[in-house]
Amino acid sequence: MAKDNHYGLILAGGRGTRFWPRSRKRHAKQVLNVTGEATLIQDTVTRLAGLIPPERIWILTNDFVRDEIVRQLPQVPANQIIAEPAQRNTAPAIGLAAHILHSIDPKAVFGVFPSDHVIGKPKRFLSLLRPAFKAAARGEIAVLGIAPRWPETGYGYIEFPKGLEAGALTTVPVLRFREKPELPEAKRFVKAGNFCWNAGMFFWKAETVLTALRTHLPKTGAILASLPAFDHPDFAARMAEAFPLCENISIDYAVLQKAKNVVGVFCDDFGWNDVGSWDAVYDLLPRDANANVSRSELLAAEATGNYVDAGRKLVALLGVKDLIIVDTPDALLVADRKRSQQVGDLVKVLEKQGREDLL
Repeated sequence: MAKDNHYGLILAGGRGTRFWPRSRKRHAKQVLNVTGEATLIQDTVTRLAGLIPPERIWILTNDFVRDEIVRQLPQVPANQIIAEPAQRNTAPAIGLAAHILHSIDPKAVFGVFPSDHVIGKPKRFLSLLRPAFKAAARGEIAVLGIAPRWPETGYGYIEFPKGLEAGALTTVPVLRFREKPELPEAKRFVKAGNFCWNAGMFFWKAETVLTALRTHLPKTGAILASLPAFDHPDFAARMAEAFPLCENISIDYAVLQKAKNVVGVFCDDFGWNDVGSWDAVYDLLPRDANANVSRSELLAAEATGNYVDAGRKLVALLGVKDLIIVDTPDALLVADRKRSQQVGDLVKVLEKQGREDLL
């Protein structure tokens, strides 16, 4: 078990537009059961329980989905599930959490975890968190880097010193962070052997975060420092006024790329998948003899490579291949699996049309 001053922060403010039509503002990706019976955020809390108990879990989300998260996670204290007053990216969100935790526990050390990822090997995952927490307790900033399984262009990369072995339960210096590369550069990263995918998981003392923000993002650092302690009766009102004034910037740009005390764990495979699209869900689930994946009753004739999610409805496919079919009471998606990353573009069209009933 983690020490009493170890906490977990789950970031759950995203919308997951690439999972439309199932993902909506009030039922975003993180509260959907896209890969199993439990929802993604329920799985996140469950696997962390082996190291961080639910009473030391904090969740930052938005007004649209907070009530659903409270309903799904009765084991997490409801006052620790907080709706941000405005979307301001990860730097202000993590800074707000650091302020809250520091006000209730000046020695707080916390890890930051996405709410909507799948981790297939949770025991291995927890073993890799331990060296990250130890480094954080020493005052360093720790990150998890995942040894790349292919030259992915959709992820940022972390550059480590050469000659490392993936899976060693220790931390090493991070040389620098690399932005999402073009394919030729991604291939070079994989071949070099000392580049990892940036999984978006970070570990630090609350005090370390607040100091880093005052140094590298002084405006936002000062705004957060002006807030009262979490247990102050005016905290919620002051947060609602101040937080929207924070800069809209990621923690990567604001702090990690500038800080000097960043170390990382060069992780081996723990079954990580960011489940970024319906095609990613297809890859995660078992397929029938014709490579179809269906969460509904399926009748398929000369149909291959399809993903089907239509509730209790029978779906009959004839002579089609590599489709995504997702049916909800008010919308039906039919898309080429290879273009699943573009589903979010359909949501942008609906936004321009003012179709709030479908968002």
